[in-house]
Amino acid sequence: MFQTPPDETTAAVQEALRVGYRHIDTAAAYGNEREVGEGIRRSGIPHEQVFIETKIWINDYGFDETLHGFEKGARKLGVDQLDLLILHQALPSAFDKTLAAYRALETLLADGKVRAIGVSNFMPEHIERLLAVAKIVPAVNQIEVHPYFQQAELQVVNRRHGILTQAWSPIGGITFYRGNGKSSLEDPTILGIAKTHGKSAAQVMLRWGLQQGRSVIPKSIKPARIAENFDVFDFELTPAELAAIDGLETGIRGGPEPDFVTLDNFSRPIPEA
Repeated sequence: MFQTPPDETTAAVQEALRVGYRHIDTAAAYGNEREVGEGIRRSGIPHEQVFIETKIWINDYGFDETLHGFEKGARKLGVDQLDLLILHQALPSAFDKTLAAYRALETLLADGKVRAIGVSNFMPEHIERLLAVAKIVPAVNQIEVHPYFQQAELQVVNRRHGILTQAWSPIGGITFYRGNGKSSLEDPTILGIAKTHGKSAAQVMLRWGLQQGRSVIPKSIKPARIAENFDVFDFELTPAELAAIDGLETGIRGGPEPDFVTLDNFSRPIPEA
């Protein structure tokens, strides 16, 4: 639920669950964990049927700090156990804190407080440094992946270590903010493929990600878009279509450079409530 205002989050979560979604992604830094939890409760669907994923922000890195970060997130979400808890950034400028935070995730996993652990926005060098000392391989690495920025090398590293690539901004919404004004939702190649299948550009991009073995987490607050993004299981892209989308790589990252995320310029204290 990235960039979803708290007052719109609860309704969006309810609608997504009504449509059929069962995986809800949020983060401490999004400031809407409480509303996500409220949306799940109002849906009437028990937690056992909903996969809840959230993230620890860099201000809560460190062993004890991350344990407390879990407590804050679980309390806001209204659950005793999280299905997936991940570190939001690599924080390479203070990687000792990152490693301590990951040790806390391993402890939470061993204690049964989380069902799986992972990372987000970790580059190949960060993955290798983590795995040199970690006891548990991250289940996922949530990274920016869409047709204009695919991070193919990083995806290879993830696969080599048995880490699932989870794509944030899988329909290229981030390209509205950077990328020389180009939007993948208006790309002629993608629109042409969409017309062939009677689908939207967003549906084609989601299908591209799913067929290539990624977890995709689209975001919308509009009921029609939420339903559209779910309707991607009744068609299949051809090898030529997949290759054509692969060929749209620009090398332009939409989100922040992982090495630029430091406590000096991205500090965001996470409140208790």
